[in-house]
Amino acid sequence: MSARFVTGERARHEDSPSPASSSASWNTIKPRPKRGRPFATRLTFAFALTAIMTAAVLAIVLAVVWEGQFMAYTRQNMQAVADSTAGVISDAYARTGELDEEVASVAGSASAISSEIVVQVVTVDGDVLYDDTWAASTTHAIDGRVAPQTPATAPASEGAMVSADITSPSGDVVGYVRLWALGSEALLTKADTAFRANSYGAIATAAAIAAILACVIGYFVSRSVAHPIQRITSTAKQIRNGDLTARSGVTGTDEVGQLGETFDDMAGTIERDLKLEHRLTGDVAHELRTPLMAMQATVEAMQDGVLPADDEHLEVVAGEVRRLSRLIDAMLKLSRLENGTTELKVERTDLVYLVKSLVSSQHQLFHERGLHLRFVDETPHHELYADVDPDLLREAIVNLMSNALRYTNADGWVKVSLRQDRSDFLVGVQDTGIGIAKEDIPQTFARFWRSDVSRERVSGGLGVGLAITKEIVDRHNGTILVESELGRGTTFTLRIPLRGQRKQQDR
Repeated sequence: MSARFVTGERARHEDSPSPASSSASWNTIKPRPKRGRPFATRLTFAFALTAIMTAAVLAIVLAVVWEGQFMAYTRQNMQAVADSTAGVISDAYARTGELDEEVASVAGSASAISSEIVVQVVTVDGDVLYDDTWAASTTHAIDGRVAPQTPATAPASEGAMVSADITSPSGDVVGYVRLWALGSEALLTKADTAFRANSYGAIATAAAIAAILACVIGYFVSRSVAHPIQRITSTAKQIRNGDLTARSGVTGTDEVGQLGETFDDMAGTIERDLKLEHRLTGDVAHELRTPLMAMQATVEAMQDGVLPADDEHLEVVAGEVRRLSRLIDAMLKLSRLENGTTELKVERTDLVYLVKSLVSSQHQLFHERGLHLRFVDETPHHELYADVDPDLLREAIVNLMSNALRYTNADGWVKVSLRQDRSDFLVGVQDTGIGIAKEDIPQTFARFWRSDVSRERVSGGLGVGLAITKEIVDRHNGTILVESELGRGTTFTLRIPLRGQRKQQDR
């Protein structure tokens, strides 16, 4: 079964490291860490506060806007009654030509609207001709005559009363109709006042219900949010205390679910990296011990007289020294590339010539190993130029070709190809070698890493060539695609921009 893997700066986003600090500390999680107010409680309070604030804003809006509209509405109704009554009395005055108590009694129709509304008809001189409170009052006879009744006292505030002019046919004002609410300074009847009070009571009740519902909803919502966060926190504590297999198991399409999945992926990466770190320590020790043990054994044998100190045995020691030197040089080169201390010398380069010349120079070496090597030029006009560091790019391609040389059986094929894809160029190195297991592909570019299958081969390299290749491609802001199948072969594809948007040096 084949597998593919892409690595490089353009294939993933890495957070930049935080600035170094002069002091640091670390400790395990305390059994009883200091606890503040739970997140669920704070979220519940937030929901309740939101509901209360909403009700308070609504009450303020009603007090400022609705209250004024309600008062204007009641005043307009009172004014309409006064205007209508004044119009009827004006018509009666036009027929009789006199404004008296009989004409003024026409205002009694307005009195029937509500017992809480006072209707008065007065002359321009201020004499009260009609007051609907007289009908409900008791009169006393004095010397056989009916005692005059006292009219109701009009409100002192003009805003608490409405009036309308009674006019003659010629347009002269002959009197007034005045209306006000009995016992009120705001033109509100008891029914109006009760309606207003009930409205505010309903608002207060709605606010209380909304706050209760908000608390209930907030509680369940906060629990649904806090529970996965608690699971992630608990898992983080387990990982920090050494249990690298712990996982939160939180999944979902929302932000919390994505956080849980990302956290578990991170935990898996940490576990894998730590295992690789442990493996790296053993690999470095193995890579250094092998030549050192060979040199030590040869030198001790020559010192003891078991082996003669001739050119043949001295060449064995020299060969191991050269192997150590190559390993150290490769490690230094990798370190400089990772630290950005190696200068990237970008220049306009003919890629067709560069890759073709590499294949030609390596052809004899591959032929001696019984392998077939060929170059495939897939560029449109057999020429392609790019802004790259030719020396580093040449080294990256040679590393891939050397890798194919070591792990391809005799009579196998190695194909090096070059093509353009929009604004990138692609260099592919394909072999018919032993391949790489699917689970091993992500570790392909780790230093000193080689799969178990390749470790069985005597021809194994230093183990840092692919790591150096990856760093070179990263410096060119490119990516590497790996496609492999056990027993069928492997294909490495370098994808690098034609125009140099190279990686920044300031790390």
